[in-house]
Amino acid sequence: MAGTVHPDEPAPGTAAAEGGAQAGDDPDQRYMAEALAEARRALALGEVPVGAVAVYQDAIIARGHNLRERLGDPTAHAEILVLREAAARLGGWRLEGVTLYVTLEPCPMCAGAIVLARVPRLVYGARDPKAGAAGSLMNLVQHDRLNHRVELRSGVLADASAALLRGFFRRLRDTGLRDPGGVFPDPGMRPDPGGAGPGA
Repeated sequence: MAGTVHPDEPAPGTAAAEGGAQAGDDPDQRYMAEALAEARRALALGEVPVGAVAVYQDAIIARGHNLRERLGDPTAHAEILVLREAAARLGGWRLEGVTLYVTLEPCPMCAGAIVLARVPRLVYGARDPKAGAAGSLMNLVQHDRLNHRVELRSGVLADASAALLRGFFRRLRDTGLRDPGGVFPDPGMRPDPGGAGPGA
């Protein structure tokens, strides 16, 4: 389930689990590979493939992926679910010392939550020119009128993140479905959660 706290073990089929083939020696790439594994889990559920992990003291303390369609909850974005779990794990809403890794640039809602949770560092993969609130459309995470500014790194494993999203939306267009939750109505059509997704 999204946001469920797991030990700091690489998910099967991820670059980190396979010796860092994609991730190299860069810890940001290694943790982003874990966020990508979560995005693939979302894809397998017919959700928009966005995943996130929260890291504290070099350990993953929370993982999650989009569950908006499955939960019928407009706030069930990967980032929100992970922030909730990280706060529960750390015993408070101030997520000082946490780095949040997310495969897609956060939307305004998620960027606002990141600021309110006092997350000191955000690393994201693909840019979102239509709704990105960490530098593309706007930059809420570093806005000078807010009382907290987030250190930001973008573009980490961006090609892999973008490929998952392109494949998902291509499939959505090709099927003519409006409801992302119905993209893979037949379980046999669902991609392997460890794979790159359709058309990626």
